[in-house]
Amino acid sequence: MGIREGLLVLLGDGPKYGYQLKVDFEAATGEAWPLNVGQVYTTLQRLERDGLVAEADTDDEGRVSYALTDVGRGEFIDWMTTAEKRAVPARDEVAMKVLLAASSAGVVDPSVVIDEQRRATMANLQEYTRLRSKTENAADGDGDLAWLLQLDRLILLRQAELRWLDDAEERLAATRPTRNQQPESDRAKTREGQS
Repeated sequence: MGIREGLLVLLGDGPKYGYQLKVDFEAATGEAWPLNVGQVYTTLQRLERDGLVAEADTDDEGRVSYALTDVGRGEFIDWMTTAEKRAVPARDEVAMKVLLAASSAGVVDPSVVIDEQRRATMANLQEYTRLRSKTENAADGDGDLAWLLQLDRLILLRQAELRWLDDAEERLAATRPTRNQQPESDRAKTREGQS
């Protein structure tokens, strides 16, 4: 998604001026995507050039409102009703650390990486859960809906990360050779170290 698509969706409710679109965009994305008002006006100019929006009117303060054209309405409906096709997800720092630790020749114990990340992810999950509870208790209408939806998403992502860390730890434990499966040369080194 880009700013373009977001503005088209917001204009689906009716004509709006640039700063109003900025505020509505940030609220609709649960404050996860702050915008510069200059980005909004630049995008509106491009949308107007492409025939997707048109100037609607100017208020007493000189603010120009923009409205969707029929072509713009069709484009935003197409965008909203077309499922996103996700191929390979973007690289994830946590996954890369665990994968590299698992592939390293004993340089870093993967269980240490997993344990440290588990603690950080759990703390993050608890913070999001506290924020959701606080927001739900203070909710005064639909204004907090986007933020609550965003918090739900973040909580589920952290829960999924914790589950993946647990699964990774189990898989690594299952694939590590036990003491009896170690090659004789490795067992000899272990015995020498204990002497």
